[in-house]
Amino acid sequence: MGKKIVVLNGSPRKAGNTSALVREFTKGAESAGNTVTEFFLNGMDIHGCLGCFGGHSSRECPCVQKDDMARIYPAVKDCDVVVLASPLYYWNMSGQLRTAVDRLFALEEGDGNLLRGNGKASVLLMAAEGRGFEDVVLYYDHLTEHLRWENLGHVLAGGNMETGDIEGKPELEEAFELGKKIH
Repeated sequence: MGKKIVVLNGSPRKAGNTSALVREFTKGAESAGNTVTEFFLNGMDIHGCLGCFGGHSSRECPCVQKDDMARIYPAVKDCDVVVLASPLYYWNMSGQLRTAVDRLFALEEGDGNLLRGNGKASVLLMAAEGRGFEDVVLYYDHLTEHLRWENLGHVLAGGNMETGDIEGKPELEEAFELGKKIH
């Protein structure tokens, strides 16, 4: 039986280079019998974390805020793999993705930790103009270690300034193969 995969796509462009990586990853994952659900975060109403510690993981919507994270929480609770996809902004993930990741903390609060461990795994997909991925990979490694998620790998595609620059590059095939090996 295939895995349930959730993609948190933090790109502001539906047809951008990060989204191209997501499309290829999804094709590979689905060809291996997995189910992929993508959330295009830029088109969602997601507010920043309040740091209120008022969340309760067992609630249908574990966060005190009522916004589009209510659609993401059940999918992340139920999935096997979380894919973090983003362009590289100032050596880190986009604000759209960082905000959603911060808000996932509500799944760790209150009545039981539904985010950490539980056999979950993760993938990082990133595109950038440059190639300075070291800081974001360090953050990602720390995040997966904290969450006790198995790190299935990453595809880091540098040298992509304009929309479509990634076309024909080997990172697209890498994303497809990474998705395909999940089963």
